[in-house]
Amino acid sequence: MSDTPLTRAFATPESKRRYVRSLFATIADRYDFITVAMSGGLDRRWKRRMVRLADPQPADRALDLATGTGDIAYLLGARLTRVIGLDVTFRMIELAKAKRGGRHSPRFMVGDMMTLPFAAGSFDIVTTGYGLRNVPELTVGIAEIHRVLDDGGQLLSLDFNRPTNALVRAVYLFYLAVVGGALGWVLHRDPDTYRYIPASLRNYPGAAGVVQLLKGAGFQTAVAYPVLGGFLTIHHARK
Repeated sequence: MSDTPLTRAFATPESKRRYVRSLFATIADRYDFITVAMSGGLDRRWKRRMVRLADPQPADRALDLATGTGDIAYLLGARLTRVIGLDVTFRMIELAKAKRGGRHSPRFMVGDMMTLPFAAGSFDIVTTGYGLRNVPELTVGIAEIHRVLDDGGQLLSLDFNRPTNALVRAVYLFYLAVVGGALGWVLHRDPDTYRYIPASLRNYPGAAGVVQLLKGAGFQTAVAYPVLGGFLTIHHARK
């Protein structure tokens, strides 16, 4: 693989950490637009499906990681009184708080998925939208989620998938690079801004690989549900 700023950004956990933090601070104010544009307007539907799979009960305590501008946290907050949305980017949290509304608005805070500031067994549900793929060390992030979940607690994750078929994968990554490059140029005059999505998928283990990592971390069950023909995945695991 050629040596480019993006390949260097994903070369080590520390370089990935620095790159992702800088990137999301840059794109925060356009994040909602980008998620709609990249998903063809389907993003909200996928997030609602994930919350339905969780089937939140009134007494449940929920944590939404990589909460961004709070879409999933607010969906959970419509059904629960105890919801926290956490994101590493301060500007994302500002934008999430600005959406505040309803009787039971989530609590939002800045924090790192790699070192969650919560005691073991603090939550019944942990969700994340496009979060696992961006964590600097996936095994560490999964271990932290497992730690903060109570016995019987659930993890639900929506993310891009890495297709197993080499030809399909190549076409998919090319599509994401072209669309992401065009959006990056139009919005930021930098085509690499949204090419991070295919770059982040090149070493991502994909749906089946994440299932194995979840089981290896101690989750009793882990299932991958295909989304959009398998180009994305909802993972559902139970401790």
